[in-house]
Amino acid sequence: MKILIIEDEKLLADSMKVLLEKKGFTVETVYDGLAGMEYAELGIYDLLIVDVMIPGINGLELVRRVRAKRFATPILMLSARSSLEDRVAGLNAGADYYLTKPFDAKELSACMNALLRRNGNQIDELVFGNTSLDLNSGTLICREKRIRLSAKEFDVMRILMQYGENNLPKSVILSRVWGYESNAVENHVEVYVGFLRKKLASIGSNVRIEAIRRLGYHLEVKT
Repeated sequence: MKILIIEDEKLLADSMKVLLEKKGFTVETVYDGLAGMEYAELGIYDLLIVDVMIPGINGLELVRRVRAKRFATPILMLSARSSLEDRVAGLNAGADYYLTKPFDAKELSACMNALLRRNGNQIDELVFGNTSLDLNSGTLICREKRIRLSAKEFDVMRILMQYGENNLPKSVILSRVWGYESNAVENHVEVYVGFLRKKLASIGSNVRIEAIRRLGYHLEVKT
């Protein structure tokens, strides 16, 4: 499962990232509201952890915008403010749970587990053409044929299927899959797109990853 942490206290954000990765989650961290909104809009996360007091746009406004776009992703809101009015404001904005700082690691885990269980009807596959991507196993499926993807292949394919026929720039794929601080370059994206094209062909998929110069990649169904 993939989690996005939007928290401007870098030490806290990175500590949560380490904790959750040890539990088997894939975690990305951003440190301001504008970047957080950009990431959240991808719709690829199973849970958002959002601090209230973040620069750019605050957590309450970020959550309102996420809900206005009809994303049903569970949201855990963090804040040092513990009054009833603050908790109500967070829940009314669209958060599913409001956790007050400081909190214990066990409390954080318990809240997350409760939200993920509650969201049991979450989408567990993406479909394009005659091909589906199983989000639990990281497997591409076309009729009776299946092929397992590596972690990076899965992340690239997931974003491409999320965008579908809309063009997705290489720079966006690079930042989302490898991270802003990575030393990876756009050639890495080209290499993994090449891997995915071969795997799609190997299972008889009618899905093609098409490239348009300067605009990036998108998916098409070939008949």
